Amino acid sequence: MARVVVTGGAGYIGSHAVRALVDAGHGVAVIDDLSAGHAGSIPAGVPLTRASVHDVDTVRRALQDHGADAVMHFAAWLVASESVHKPLEYYANNVSGTLAVLEAMHAAGVRRFVYSSSCAVYGEPPAVPIVETLDTRPINAYGETKLAVERALPHVARAHGLQWIALRYFNAAGAHPSGTIGEDHSPESHLIPLAIRAAMGGPALRVFGQDYPTPDGTCLRDYIHVCDLADAHLRALAALENGGESRAYNIGSGTPHSVRAVIDTVSRVVGKPVAWEPADRRAGDPPALYAASDRAKRELDWQPRYADLETIVRHAWQWHSTHPRGYEGSDH
Repeated sequence: MARVVVTGGAGYIGSHAVRALVDAGHGVAVIDDLSAGHAGSIPAGVPLTRASVHDVDTVRRALQDHGADAVMHFAAWLVASESVHKPLEYYANNVSGTLAVLEAMHAAGVRRFVYSSSCAVYGEPPAVPIVETLDTRPINAYGETKLAVERALPHVARAHGLQWIALRYFNAAGAHPSGTIGEDHSPESHLIPLAIRAAMGGPALRVFGQDYPTPDGTCLRDYIHVCDLADAHLRALAALENGGESRAYNIGSGTPHSVRAVIDTVSRVVGKPVAWEPADRRAGDPPALYAASDRAKRELDWQPRYADLETIVRHAWQWHSTHPRGYEGSDH
C-alpha cells in the first residue's frame, strides 16, 4: 500500500479520492488551506495540514513526516468563465501553486505525481468525441493553466525522475453513494447542484446560451461521476507504481448530455420542476465537449461504474437533500 499526500483533499473531487484511498487501504494525509474545501469532508483519522500549496517548506515537511510515496494534486481554481476575467489570479494559483508542490516533492524525494487536469486543455475541439491526440488549444485561462503544467511535467521528469499521470477530467458530478460526502462550493458554479437548488425553491437556474449548434441549442457536456474520477486516480497511482508510462488520459463517460437534458433529469429525480431562465452565452464555453476514454480503459483498466446520468443526479440529490446547507459547521 502507498502513502499518499493529497493536496486539495478537502475539496469536492479531492475528498472523494481521499475516501477511495482510505477504503483501498492506502495511508493518506491531506494538505488544504480550506479556502474552498471543508474539513468535515475528510474521513476521521486522516491528518490535515492546513496550509497553502505555495508554502514549499510546509508541503515538504508534510511529505517527509508522512513518508509519502506519491502526491495527488487537486488544489486549484476551477471556474473557466471566471478565469477569463481573472487570468493573473488563475496563473498564480494553478501554475505557480503546482510548481511549488513539484519543488517540495523534489526536495522530499517524492517522485510519483497524479495531476488533476481538465478537458479545458482542448478548447473548442475540431471533432468529438475528444481523443488525447487532438491538438490542445485552450480558449480560456483555466485551460491554459492546466496545459502549462502538463507541458512542464516532462521537463521535470527528465531533470528529476518524476513519474506522472495527468487526468483530463470532463464534468465532475454526483456524490458518494453513501450520501456522506458531496459537492459544496461557495459560490456554486456547477450545473447539477444549481439545478437541484432551483428545484428546491432556490434561485432560478440561468441557462447560458440557447443558440449553440446542438440539437436543443444548449451546450453538450460529458458528466462523469466523482467516484469514477476518484477510481481513476487510484488506477493512475497503481500504473505509476507498476512502471507505467507518464502521459495524459481523458476521464469521461463518453456520453454527451445537453443542459436541457440535465434539467429534465433533475426535475424527474427531485420530483419538482427546475425553474430556469435564459441568459447570454458565457465567454470560454465551447458548444460540445465529450470524451473518448479508450486509452484509460485500455492502459489503466478503468471503467466508469456510474455512467448513467440519472444515477449521477440521484446521488447528487441524495447528498443535497440531506445536507441543504452543505457541510454545516465545518471550516471553509
